[in-house]
Amino acid sequence: MASHGTGFIGSVVTALLAGSMIWSATTPARSADFYAGKTLTVIVGTDEAGGFSIYSRLIASYLGRYIPGAPNVIVQNMPGAGGSTAAAYLYHQAPRDGTTIANLTPDSIMDRLFGRKSEIDPTQFEYLAGAERSTRLCATSALSHVKTLEQALKDKVIIGATQVGSPTSDYANLIKRTTAAKFEIVNGYAGTGALYLAMERGEIDGMCGFDWSALKAQKPELLRDKKINLLVQVNVKSDPELDALGVPQPWKFIPDSLDRQAVELMIDFQQAFGKAYVAPPQVPGDRLKLLRDAFEGVLGDKQFLAEAEKIRIEITPVSGADVAATVRNLYAAPTPVVERLRAIAVDAKAQ
Repeated sequence: MASHGTGFIGSVVTALLAGSMIWSATTPARSADFYAGKTLTVIVGTDEAGGFSIYSRLIASYLGRYIPGAPNVIVQNMPGAGGSTAAAYLYHQAPRDGTTIANLTPDSIMDRLFGRKSEIDPTQFEYLAGAERSTRLCATSALSHVKTLEQALKDKVIIGATQVGSPTSDYANLIKRTTAAKFEIVNGYAGTGALYLAMERGEIDGMCGFDWSALKAQKPELLRDKKINLLVQVNVKSDPELDALGVPQPWKFIPDSLDRQAVELMIDFQQAFGKAYVAPPQVPGDRLKLLRDAFEGVLGDKQFLAEAEKIRIEITPVSGADVAATVRNLYAAPTPVVERLRAIAVDAKAQ
């Protein structure tokens, strides 16, 4: 009997070990095959005219090549509330199986920090990669009587913006309240394309919060024909191209030290976040790895980089881990700095 029992137990153990080996061998294969025949949707939280769309469409054209199973990759724009509409969709409604990701705006991640109505916790998102460290600008058209930030400290400037709570609104408020620039901010424009058109018509003097890389890619003729005045480059480390054009940083115009800390907090986050790609919470770990590896492959692809250079967009890869750390650090910032940032950047209507 004992001999029979020992043999039975040995048979069970052998069967379990064999089953474990089969499961271990097939699990990676199932992960690799998950995307075969599927569609990966990239949600963009802005309109089609923005820099986010330029980056996402180029990246999407390469991304499927680097994902096992070669899924079809499509881009869908979901503008609204400064990018918060797309962030809320990704957090609450998007499938959590790795078939939907998003290119979210930094402002949508900062909503909760700013005290705006928000039903998402940005620290719960899964961060895949960042493609760029963006520099934001304030500018006026050649039709404006105000050509420099120094002049804007003395003369009224009509600055157009999209929705309250968007980068165009937040950056205009930030510069206005820390430098005492005489910005009169007019919200309600449909997107950056509408703002450029309003500048060309002389309807507004200028706008804030748009990307240097997007300007070069979308409107290079404005620079070539000197139809735009760049008032300030809003960044922590100045951009060499903008330095060569004589565009100042804001720091010498901000006299208050707490204001400077608050502005630095916002800029440091937004530059590090850049064109970041995000997955919903709770996406399976094996699929997250596939997506992160795919972004790493695309952002280092020589053909992709050559095409990016051709259309004048800058690529500065940021790992998903670094993007996640940036978000955590933002929400761990000292309370006085956060409170001051809210006071200087946020329109009261957005809270």
